[in-house]
Amino acid sequence: MSSDDATTTEQPIPRGRTHRRSRTRRRMVAGAVAVLVAGAGAGALALSAGAAPAVGITVDAGTSLGTVPSSAVGLNTAVYDTYMNDPSAASLMKAAGVRQLRFPGGSVADAYHWKTHTVTGGSWAAPGTDFDHFMATAKKVGAQPIITANYGSGTPQEAADWVKYANVDKGYGVKYWEIGNEVSGNGYYGSKWEVDNHADKSPREYAKNLLAYAKAMKAVDPNVKIGAVLNTPGSWPDGVKAAGDDADWNHTVLSIAGKSIDFVIVHWYPGGSSTANLLNSPARIAGTASAVRSLINTYAGPHAASVKIAITETSSADSVAQTSQAAALFAPDTYMNWLEQGAVSVDWWDLHNGMGKPTTVNGETDYQDGGVLSVGSCSGGTCEPARETPFSTYWGIRSLTALAQPGDTMVKASSANPSVAVHAVRSSNGGLNVMLINKNSQNAAQVSLSYRGYTPASGTVRTVSYTKGGTALTTATRGTAAAQTLPPYSITTLQLKPSSTATRTDTTPSPAPTPTAATPTAAAPVVSASGTIGTRAQASAAGVPVGRPDRSDPAGGLASTGMGNAVTYSALGGLLALAAGSVLVLRMRRSRGSHAR
Repeated sequence: MSSDDATTTEQPIPRGRTHRRSRTRRRMVAGAVAVLVAGAGAGALALSAGAAPAVGITVDAGTSLGTVPSSAVGLNTAVYDTYMNDPSAASLMKAAGVRQLRFPGGSVADAYHWKTHTVTGGSWAAPGTDFDHFMATAKKVGAQPIITANYGSGTPQEAADWVKYANVDKGYGVKYWEIGNEVSGNGYYGSKWEVDNHADKSPREYAKNLLAYAKAMKAVDPNVKIGAVLNTPGSWPDGVKAAGDDADWNHTVLSIAGKSIDFVIVHWYPGGSSTANLLNSPARIAGTASAVRSLINTYAGPHAASVKIAITETSSADSVAQTSQAAALFAPDTYMNWLEQGAVSVDWWDLHNGMGKPTTVNGETDYQDGGVLSVGSCSGGTCEPARETPFSTYWGIRSLTALAQPGDTMVKASSANPSVAVHAVRSSNGGLNVMLINKNSQNAAQVSLSYRGYTPASGTVRTVSYTKGGTALTTATRGTAAAQTLPPYSITTLQLKPSSTATRTDTTPSPAPTPTAATPTAAAPVVSASGTIGTRAQASAAGVPVGRPDRSDPAGGLASTGMGNAVTYSALGGLLALAAGSVLVLRMRRSRGSHAR
């Protein structure tokens, strides 16, 4: 290795054994069109074992896809997660640039009563995971909260009381409030995983009650933003019309409430029966986002442009990979695709989840754990690493800290081969950061980069990388702005400085079109949290809730690094203080029962 390739890396995090489990979440998969797209794309990921031509990468730095929101990178948390407020977990989330935390966790939100810290229907809320404890952790992380109000077993008054307590009594300033989790999973379309005690479970009734929630909550604090639950376009039960209905869920809800909401909620679980399908799935996000925006434009009236899109759950659940390297590559690609399409935030599922049945994926043990941090659980004689050890997905998300900070400008970038994904961001200090994701598990990728509207400084460049089997992000000085070699299954971010001879045209982006993302404030990325009664994970002392549809494969701030070459991004020292702790069992929220698609 030449001196230009010298790297510095953190020490691996010690691994031990503890216990605990959470449940895993899943999400609906795309429809028939997505199946064809995924199938076609799968072959594109395979690179020949022999020498391949360099992959052409073009970065158009003079364009704008909007600015990076302060809430961009989010993470789910859940009241059944005993370890939700571990100090080491808070430190790791902060280091990963998480700036939004979702509470109280997936489907459990439709059964959670915040005043009594209890859950309807046999599930449970762990001690010390109530709203005030959650807010204390959010403050430590530096993350804003997004709260899911109890629609399934709650009332508009209960939600309004929560707003009053949060924003009037305590001064927490909670801005974003979802009304329910995955409400269409209430059995109205056949499959039931969501608590809904309303006699009428139709989309018409949800829309009517949504307006009642919004009225009661805004009467307490006019500044809160209210979100409506939608079905993911192309995923069941999107497009399904129940007997007697004139339209499906999305069209019905928005036709009634579209002019009165502030944002819509989409959950993105593309699944993947192969790593190729999983890694190709972010390419479908543009189509999904366009379908959601079309719905908003149709029904939201004059304020359609101000209605935001929030991805409050996403992950590689329902795919072959959850803790191995393919999931790590999927994570930042998914975040950036949604943000480039105007999403105001993306929340990963989740902080802690718990081990499923372990498998081997491309030579790595995949613990089938939807959390970004281990809970140290065991299954079938196989044990996870010590509690709070970051999985590969954590490092994939943390890689975003090398790419951007809130307020930076996302710019257009394209790759001539889908085996290498690219995202680029113009930083406020005049730099240009380019993230390159090599999706080939066996072969390095040669890339050739060209730039419009930006002239990079000559010479070697600083890179921040995450490679297969890594326990840290690694910085190096290697390659040039024009040519790089990407290790197999890796994430590499080039941090470019402008040429000293660059003109103002080179270094200043052209005026951005109306940004689709929210106006950011100074903060870092966010990660997603855990839990759901019927959707994501939910700890349940009483067993697994009724099954939800199988959403497996259809067919298939952001913190600035600002450090020198010797810098390495690692888990904070001393984070593995292993406590004996109580055993928390987070169970799978839904069985893989049959359902209509």
